[in-house]
Amino acid sequence: MTARMRFALGTGLALLALNAFGGALYGLAGAKDIPKQWLAGSPFSDYFVPSLILLIAVGGSLAGAAIAVLAGWRTARPAAQTAGTILIGWIAIQVSIIGYVSWMQPAVALAGLAIVALSTARGLHQESTERAIRRGLV
Repeated sequence: MTARMRFALGTGLALLALNAFGGALYGLAGAKDIPKQWLAGSPFSDYFVPSLILLIAVGGSLAGAAIAVLAGWRTARPAAQTAGTILIGWIAIQVSIIGYVSWMQPAVALAGLAIVALSTARGLHQESTERAIRRGLV
């Protein structure tokens, strides 16, 4: 993977992490403009627990993957693949619970698919491994 592609993937991961953190903080603060009726039939009575999941699992995995990709760590590929998969799962579960309510749901799902596809590119791991060899880390 070229440095430009790695930068694009890392930046995308970072922006998605910021989006997840923002949504989580809004939810933790009470999500006053989001109807609680959307949670009917779910195990949640308010947005606190889903917001914690969004903050820790989704935002945390995206932020960790962004750091790994941008730093060129050899864990970049599995970190990005895991973060993309978590993001896709989050959106799938969200839509199954509250339904389609925003254009951002399919956009974020597509971003998750793009992350998984880009992180599957052979060069992401190969470049990280070659850099580690040059630095004497392997």
